[in-house]
Amino acid sequence: MSYTLSSLTKKLIMALAGLFLMVFLLVHLTINLFMLLPDNGELFKSAVHFMTTNPLIKIFEIVLFSGFILHMFVGVILFIKNLVSRPVRYYKSNKSETSFFSKYMFYTGAVVFIFLLIHFMNFYFVKLGWVSPPSGIEVHDFYSMAIVLFSNKIYSVVYIILIVLLGFHLNHALQSGIQTIGFNHNRYTVCVKRFSTFYALIIALGFCAIPVYFLFIH
Repeated sequence: MSYTLSSLTKKLIMALAGLFLMVFLLVHLTINLFMLLPDNGELFKSAVHFMTTNPLIKIFEIVLFSGFILHMFVGVILFIKNLVSRPVRYYKSNKSETSFFSKYMFYTGAVVFIFLLIHFMNFYFVKLGWVSPPSGIEVHDFYSMAIVLFSNKIYSVVYIILIVLLGFHLNHALQSGIQTIGFNHNRYTVCVKRFSTFYALIIALGFCAIPVYFLFIH
């Protein structure tokens, strides 16, 4: 019983941390889409200046990274426990209605982690001074950095592929998170699936629009 309670608690913690990160993604996407406005990035630069200088935002960054680390750490623990509890695979797997991406949530999560590392190295770590910005670009000029990075076809294609995988991860993660916090009922299943798919599409299409814009329009 104690193991069951412990697992349920970990899943709840992971779900709450994940849902918090998903709310942040919407805020992050909104700010990034400012780059697509025909104002040479002025509104985007103003938003970035606010985000990088406001003391409350700096505190929020700590909460955000804590949520990300917690979500990732608990996910790894649950994955390892699942492997340990079933060390030998069945010779013939039982048929399941579970979708492909739902079965491989841990692996899509690992891809998301790789994406975040690349993203942090190109932007956030530059802001902290851990990584040098592209030649001739100031540390906090993220608009110019975006132009340089997304004008590179290889970088943009890799970015789009990782964002698509992020979308699949978010779709099933949101469904799982909502069910974990108590909305696990047949009455809500269809609505939860539709909302999760809509959210994942908004995030994926929104972020993919940025490299497409700088490659073909800007």
